[in-house]
Amino acid sequence: MERLSDFDRGLLVGLLLGEGSFGGDGKQPQVTLRMHVRHEAIFRWLITRFPRSRLYGPYHHGGRSYYQWMARGRVLVEDLLPLLEQELRPDVDAHASSRLGEMCERYAAYIERERRLVDAAPRPGERPPPPPGGGSPATDGERPLQREPSATLSERSSARDDASGFGS
Repeated sequence: MERLSDFDRGLLVGLLLGEGSFGGDGKQPQVTLRMHVRHEAIFRWLITRFPRSRLYGPYHHGGRSYYQWMARGRVLVEDLLPLLEQELRPDVDAHASSRLGEMCERYAAYIERERRLVDAAPRPGERPPPPPGGGSPATDGERPLQREPSATLSERSSARDDASGFGS
């Protein structure tokens, strides 16, 4: 995800304050934004800023045509939630802040689990932590396990046919 400018942050928070929905599917949290197709450019803007989020539509239902943008699960926890927790405060909009708080409470275990996974993951360019016991195959004098080349599909089919009596 690219770094957001102050303008980008303000626009995103404003959109979600006015039109966003904070909830989940019972397993993971999600933030949803649903608006008329005339706002397609805003949805494309969101996807460029949050490329791991999803854009659905256009939908045509009940005389209304709309797009639906969603950030859920890991994408929400890693990319969007830190921004919302910082910017969506009760003094700005008590109702939206309350909805965000309720979502975070309901999915607290999920959010905490995802944050632990993010914190434990090596950063780009970092080496992973050593295995338990402090050694590594290179320092212990062991050679890494090498796999034998896999048989091709036709070789496996031929061996299976030979074993079953087919193909003779």
